[in-house]
Amino acid sequence: MALLISDLHADRIRRNLAHLREQISEAARQAGTDPGAVEILAATKYVLSEDLPTLAAAGVRLVGENRAQDLAARAAVHGELFEWDFIGALQSRRVRTILPHVRLIHSVASTSALRELDRHRALARPELAILIEVNVAREPRKSGIAPEELDSYLERAPVPVAGLMCMPPLASDPEDSRRWFAALRELAAARDLPQLSMGTSQDHLVAVQEGATIVRIGTSLYC
Repeated sequence: MALLISDLHADRIRRNLAHLREQISEAARQAGTDPGAVEILAATKYVLSEDLPTLAAAGVRLVGENRAQDLAARAAVHGELFEWDFIGALQSRRVRTILPHVRLIHSVASTSALRELDRHRALARPELAILIEVNVAREPRKSGIAPEELDSYLERAPVPVAGLMCMPPLASDPEDSRRWFAALRELAAARDLPQLSMGTSQDHLVAVQEGATIVRIGTSLYC
């Protein structure tokens, strides 16, 4: 189990954030895309709740939580500091917990989640949209729908679908993720979906080169 991140310093995070933006801008230019279209999401699963104001002081504006209970508790205390996204595995029974707090849910991948979104959408913020999580590599026991199921999910979504999300297979070389990011981009482009949530600290530059509009960054931001 990963340890909670402590001893955070705003100056260090600010420097890391500036470095990430420079890297992302260069990767976007290499790909011929708009650097300003890429958002850096701070993944805060292992950040202590009391350290969240340090992230805000460093210039972080968008955070992503993995656990519904943590998101609700932290947004209740620090809600005005950030925009909040949900990036963890979405349990249908937790949909109503996160709806009042988030602008995007990155991980919709079940019929039951669609049903609960429809049932509780009155709780949602007006701008709520979702991303459909696609298992582009078709890994067994991994979350995400099969690519051929995508159109059915789009037809049944009770709230706007902004785009797609994926988690490629674990790999030591970021280049190994490129084919999966490209596959997700092609799925989105064929359906005029503008948002692509893909890439983490390990492989975010490859993700940007393949069209990511949101990269989910943890350790590269804090360490």
